[in-house]
Amino acid sequence: MKYYIVAGEASGDLHASNLMRSLQALDHEADFRFFGGDLMQSAGGTPVRHYRDMAFMGIIPVVMNARTILRNLAFCKRDITASRPDAVILVDYPGFNLKIARYVKTKTAIPVYYYISPKVWAWKKYRVRSFRKYVDEMLSILPFEVDFFREHRYAVHYVGNPTVDAVACRDCRDETFARFVETNGLENKPVIALLAGSRKQEIAANLPSMLEAAKGYSEDYQLIVAGAPGIDPAFYKNFITPFPPAKVLFSRTYRILAQSDAALVTSGTATLETALLNVPQVVCYRTPVPRTTYWIFRNILHTPYISLVNLICGRQVVKELFARFFTVDNIRKELKQILHVRSYRQNMLDGYEEMRRILGGPGASERAAGIIYAKLRRQ
Repeated sequence: MKYYIVAGEASGDLHASNLMRSLQALDHEADFRFFGGDLMQSAGGTPVRHYRDMAFMGIIPVVMNARTILRNLAFCKRDITASRPDAVILVDYPGFNLKIARYVKTKTAIPVYYYISPKVWAWKKYRVRSFRKYVDEMLSILPFEVDFFREHRYAVHYVGNPTVDAVACRDCRDETFARFVETNGLENKPVIALLAGSRKQEIAANLPSMLEAAKGYSEDYQLIVAGAPGIDPAFYKNFITPFPPAKVLFSRTYRILAQSDAALVTSGTATLETALLNVPQVVCYRTPVPRTTYWIFRNILHTPYISLVNLICGRQVVKELFARFFTVDNIRKELKQILHVRSYRQNMLDGYEEMRRILGGPGASERAAGIIYAKLRRQ
């Protein structure tokens, strides 16, 4: 069968590539055409657009690149019509993909599958109506989304979380601390990991305060920054230079976390990865106009937490220091708690165990592929 997949970001490229391989295991005639990235290309098929030519985030970049976005949308619609796939699979990236879903359902008879739901439960609940009208099957990776969509009279499938798969299949799973230290030229001291985000703007906003908060522990711990892919090492040098004990390692995030005693982490998938690797963490995220941002969060957004760990458990497992609570002093105090207060640390680890039970085991892409392939065969 012929599959047309649209993924517009690095995370979508990763999860879509795993889905493609799972579909290939079921459908030996699988033929892929896609908007995506290098990982999808390594899985096979025909690339149409690279996500780096599509990933515009924030109001100003979107406005400045409006013509490019519209051209990509128009081309994608034409290309789907011309290639006549058996299914269109959309991966997250809602601003673009919901427009594609609407076009496909109103102009063609091709079924639409959505893998990894946009976070409409936090913002723009009205978009559920679009899912009901334009998406045949929603394949969710967060268990609490099932209840949310059910409340809005839209049935979805929970297929598991691909981050569970990624952590379970990571490289160097059996690496010892001694081996990690030796191969990376590090000191023989416990590690505090710093995950400051994946984009330059995030790193510049968060990393200096994270380093300042952690530097008081540099006699007993070594500070290791997990370098984000695609970021020039020279960019980190500006922030690391005032903190000589800190080092940056690239392409080793899971290995760093697996050997860490604690972590300072920005919000997003990194909080989930840190919890799955059983590392006590402080979630910290600087925002512009922090008091206004916090007011919007409390009064307009429809979510009580920003970290996936807390959202999955439905309660506070990890401390969230963002907006007006993001201060060096607050981060330092919370870091002291998770490093030195045994009962506090253990409560967090117990929460991680609860989160793992809720998420379930590996196999998200296999389950998603199974649903898609079974539906297509019946049709």
